Amino acid sequence: MKSPAENCLSRRAWVCRAALPCLVLVSVLEVPAWGQKLPVEWATASGGASAVPAASGANADRRFLRDDMPRDEMASAGGDEDSYEQLSKRPRPRYYPGPPGVNGSGRDGRSDPAGPDPEASNRGFRAPATPAAPVTPAALADLRPALAPMVIAPPVAAALASLPDQTQRAEVRSDDDPFGAVGDRAGSFLIKGAVEVGAGYDSNPARLSKPVGAPVFQVAPELVVMSDWDRHALVADLRGAFTGYGNAFPDLINGRASPEPTSIDRPSFNGHVDGRIDVTRDLRLTSQLRMTVGTDNPGSANIQPGLAAYPIYTTTGASVGIDRSFNRLDVSLGATADRTRFTQSRLSDGGLMSNDDRNYNQFGGVGRVSYEVNPGLKPFVEVEGDSREHDLNGDRNGYRRDSSGGYAKAGTSLDVSRILTGEVSIGYASRTYVDPRLPRLQGMLTTASLVWSASPLTTVKLLTDTQIAETTLPASSGTMVRTYAVEVDHDFRRWLTGIGKLSYGTFGYQNVNRNDELWSVEGDLIYKLNRNVWLKTTLRHDILNSNVPGASARATVVMLGVRLQN
Repeated sequence: MKSPAENCLSRRAWVCRAALPCLVLVSVLEVPAWGQKLPVEWATASGGASAVPAASGANADRRFLRDDMPRDEMASAGGDEDSYEQLSKRPRPRYYPGPPGVNGSGRDGRSDPAGPDPEASNRGFRAPATPAAPVTPAALADLRPALAPMVIAPPVAAALASLPDQTQRAEVRSDDDPFGAVGDRAGSFLIKGAVEVGAGYDSNPARLSKPVGAPVFQVAPELVVMSDWDRHALVADLRGAFTGYGNAFPDLINGRASPEPTSIDRPSFNGHVDGRIDVTRDLRLTSQLRMTVGTDNPGSANIQPGLAAYPIYTTTGASVGIDRSFNRLDVSLGATADRTRFTQSRLSDGGLMSNDDRNYNQFGGVGRVSYEVNPGLKPFVEVEGDSREHDLNGDRNGYRRDSSGGYAKAGTSLDVSRILTGEVSIGYASRTYVDPRLPRLQGMLTTASLVWSASPLTTVKLLTDTQIAETTLPASSGTMVRTYAVEVDHDFRRWLTGIGKLSYGTFGYQNVNRNDELWSVEGDLIYKLNRNVWLKTTLRHDILNSNVPGASARATVVMLGVRLQN
């Protein structure tokens, strides 16, 4: 058993062995304690900062001390590295940043005028001049805006935002055609006008078997008026042209009356005004006024020999209709009325010939039902019926040409991602005449109007149509006219556009064994100086083939022109 002295020595040795490592750790890992004072610009939103910046390293806390702070404030803030009080006393938790005056600082970041708290040296930081209120959740909620990041608005935007009653301006649309016509505003209407003037040479303007060339000029005005309403719509599209030639043509060919007039100047006009009234979201009333002015085409079988000029015909008409939508099902019904009238024919010998037997009225109705399978596919079925009543009971050859007929076709409207848009259909047309000597005129019909945007610079158009036209040939019921056209537009530059056209048409004269074919190849080059002035050059070659001897012809047309638009 150990004596009391030995036990005392043993306990002292144990204490020394335990204290020695602690002293070594304290001497090696000595870390000073720093008291922190929050600058006022970090505690308020006006300082432009939203949070206390991060610090790293043993001496990073020195950044919180101001260089202009008095020594006594640094000591009270914990700036004395040798202060035992700063190492032995842990500061009380503080909530910062906060409003001026919190945590014992004034509005300028210095100590309060009341002086330091006598107890501050025992706590390691200065106490507020007045007792601090207890921190509550409501007080924390008031401090959160100071912690949120501040977004400094640009001076201009901030100034505009401070102005009262500022109306948001409409977004400016992108200009897909920088050289397109802008138009003029007249109230709620947009008006676009243009005129094309061109001149050139036609190697065979009369489409004779033995070509006779002549200079040619053309003036073609156009006007488009569109409404800009939230509801309802009104659109007017008026386009005309006058084609003149520099010389007259012979009235006799090989001792016989010429099949073409001595003057082949001719006008043309095509215009329509379309209106729509939106009764409800699903019910619309539609209407149209239309007018067409023209002549028979050169080389046509309907032209009388020995004329001094082409007789001019005028067709005026109107349509009214109603469109009703039943969810995806659309139903359209309409009624049409048209009047066609020819002027008298002026003969080369100075006489006149009436064309009243060619004048007629046409009344009809049309119905269409379509169903929207999806936004890009909308199949439809369309049926039309009409009757034609001529002014005279019999024509110049004694045939009664009053008739009734119509067509039925089925097709679809297309809108494939705005790449392929338009409409295509196929059907059957038929017309029955009052005179039993005139057989029924019937056949397949095709109608298409497609636009393919092959690329942002290239567009391809496909147009087809089928019509049953009147004729003056004896024993012929009428003419089945079928036309097909392909057009390719390509922008070499935004200001330079090339257009290529290929068209083909057939004219089948029923029951008289005459068939004409018309081929046409055309190339246009458009140079756009600006939005208002375009320069245009055209080269076209036409080929007319007929199974009737002496009726075939060829012609080449070259023209240079300018287009003025607004």
